[in-house]
Amino acid sequence: MDHSIFWYLGLIVLLARIIGDTISKFGYPSVIGEILVGIILGQSVLGLIKPNEVIKIVAEIGVVLLLFQVGMEANIRQLRMVGINALIVAFVGAFLPIIFSFFVCFLLLKMDFIVSLFIGGTMAATSIGITVRVLKDLDKMKENFAQIVLGAAVLDDILGVVILAILVQLSQNMSFEFNNILVLFLYLGTFFIFAPFVAQLMTKLVEILSEKLENLDFIPAAVISVVFIFSFLAYKFGSPEILGAFIVGLAMSRGFNIPFLKFLSTKKQTMEKVEHSILPLIWLFTPVFFVFIGLQVNLKSINFASLDFWILTVIITIVAVVSKVLAGFFINVSFRERLMVGFSMLPRGEVGLIFAEFGRQAKIYNDLLYAVVIFVVLLTTFIAPFVLRQINKKYY
Repeated sequence: MDHSIFWYLGLIVLLARIIGDTISKFGYPSVIGEILVGIILGQSVLGLIKPNEVIKIVAEIGVVLLLFQVGMEANIRQLRMVGINALIVAFVGAFLPIIFSFFVCFLLLKMDFIVSLFIGGTMAATSIGITVRVLKDLDKMKENFAQIVLGAAVLDDILGVVILAILVQLSQNMSFEFNNILVLFLYLGTFFIFAPFVAQLMTKLVEILSEKLENLDFIPAAVISVVFIFSFLAYKFGSPEILGAFIVGLAMSRGFNIPFLKFLSTKKQTMEKVEHSILPLIWLFTPVFFVFIGLQVNLKSINFASLDFWILTVIITIVAVVSKVLAGFFINVSFRERLMVGFSMLPRGEVGLIFAEFGRQAKIYNDLLYAVVIFVVLLTTFIAPFVLRQINKKYY
């Protein structure tokens, strides 16, 4: 084992807190500072830390715990009320960037068909982790528009998996196998139908065991185990791991009741114990996830002196911003909420980086396009927190 990993993690956690909290003191979301730490420590500037599997695992634990917390704090009644709006935002926010990007890249810039589709797929991505963290930093998670964003971001992650599966299949075979996608949908549907019931049943068993053992300290560890198990199950069913954690959080949240099975509802005492015990873990692990996003970016590989780079970057950034922000204008809410919804869906973050990496590995992107896509992903990730803060400042 390379013991320098402890030095790396110590540096990451300490600097993420210092820079993140400093940025927060000036009224900006701390996530900006955490991503900046990754860029500075990583290959873009100092080259002190390279992204590796250990840091990646710790980062994934961080975002899994964050989404579990979000699920616990979710207002089920509000989520149900905004269900249609969330569905509209998710579909428009996923498919409008694909259509706009394809039109611009294929018809105007004369790029290859599959390249244009892959750029569209990358621009369709939304980073639920970044979106949620920004809204939490702004203390807006309980507002109506935030519940729309939360529902839309969850659905967008599911759509992202399907879109990526289709694009990878097209790039490999230059053909579309409908049966494979249908099987993926069946897996996803099965998971989302049965997972909430199973999650609530398992958390109830944790409560019962805790009572038998007469030890409340048993609860947090057991619940974390359930979160990790469901993250794994989500992955096995073809869904992002974070959605498994989100479902466990929902199953434990106040107001989540399965008809005829209200006896499975989580007790207030259990929830308070879990919230009190897991919050420090979230503070510890979650910043690592955002630092890891910065570590993955290599700004040195980008030729900033290239005119072609800047032309493509400007065009694709405009498409990326407009196509996502417009998603908020397809629902019947106030102008402020439309803006907040649209810009909340803007960050591509780690999801966009995953799409870009698939495109590079499949040799769909050349060096120039890969650099452009990475830079646009980074720009949209930084633009959203700044704009959301300004909108919030203007209307409050």
